[in-house]
Amino acid sequence: MGPNRRKITYSSHPNRAARAAHARGDREFRTYDTSYIRPKKSKAPAIAALVLALVVIAVVVFFVFRSCADPAADLLPEGEQAVVVVEQGESASDIADSLVESRLIARSSDFVDIVKKQDASSALIPGTYVFHGGVTGEEIVKALVTGPASTGFTLTIPEGYKRTDIAAAVEQTTEGLITADQFLEASSNASVYAADYSFLESAGSNSLEGFLFPKTYTVTTVDDATTVVRMMLDQFKTETASLDLSYPQSRNMSLYDVVKLASVVEKEAAADNRATVASVFYNRLASDRPYLESDATTAYEVGHDPTAEEVHANTPYSTYTNAGLPPTPICCPSIECLQAVCSPEQTNYLFFYFTQNSSGGMDYHFSETYEQHQDAIAS
Repeated sequence: MGPNRRKITYSSHPNRAARAAHARGDREFRTYDTSYIRPKKSKAPAIAALVLALVVIAVVVFFVFRSCADPAADLLPEGEQAVVVVEQGESASDIADSLVESRLIARSSDFVDIVKKQDASSALIPGTYVFHGGVTGEEIVKALVTGPASTGFTLTIPEGYKRTDIAAAVEQTTEGLITADQFLEASSNASVYAADYSFLESAGSNSLEGFLFPKTYTVTTVDDATTVVRMMLDQFKTETASLDLSYPQSRNMSLYDVVKLASVVEKEAAADNRATVASVFYNRLASDRPYLESDATTAYEVGHDPTAEEVHANTPYSTYTNAGLPPTPICCPSIECLQAVCSPEQTNYLFFYFTQNSSGGMDYHFSETYEQHQDAIAS
């Protein structure tokens, strides 16, 4: 310690004045602003909390807005269309879900309520439907009760149509969505479908002439030529499932032969004598001169009512110059003609002749001999 420094001593027993001074200093220290020397706190937790709060508010506002918004704003616009497939066994609720998904209705409950109100739950028909934007729930229920034919394109194939006729009808009905050429291409080779349709095995690589079953079909905008062909083959399979082929098989005829002969009967017979006409052709095939002698086969080939020269010409479809059946069916026959070929009337007729009567129908004359046939023509 230096010579000029004084030693300072502190009493262990401060007097009253000292204690008062210490107390005054302590009070001043406690009220002194020390914020400028304190460590600053981070603002990050506060900002994160604020952001989280804003996000929560935004989500709540979004869902509140959606619940208040008009659900019809998101429906399919008019002019657009949707395809709805109603499966077997689907409930009104299941169908409603499909309709919502297709944007045809806003709420499934609305559709279910309409079905219940109309007591239509058990009347909804399975199938493929085409609906356009703007359709009402009531209109949808009406269509589902009426059936698939009430929507989409209604394609009607009359009995006896040729494949080319069907192709033209498909193009016209679908307004060109499926062209005639596309349909002809899709139906040009039976072997393409033989793996799925065993009845085509005997048709080889010939066209599907004869197998495009005459019926009314519903074609949608999502269908193509192959889809339509398969519809017709499916129908052929269904319609012919109960055919008894034992009689034609006893004549060594394949199913393809049955279709060939049925197609000729379709063109040559009337509705009330198919089985009789079928018997005539069977009798001719079993005779010592096994020629069908049908003008209809040549008409298929030349595309018009043939002349005498054309029916006797040496061409593939002339059944005057070629024995047996034609190379292919000449049209798509009805189930009635197929049944007639499977169960023909048992006769000895070898000839028939028909004339138009006064009411616009046809009168048929059947004969066992050529002489009787000539008399029928002359009378």
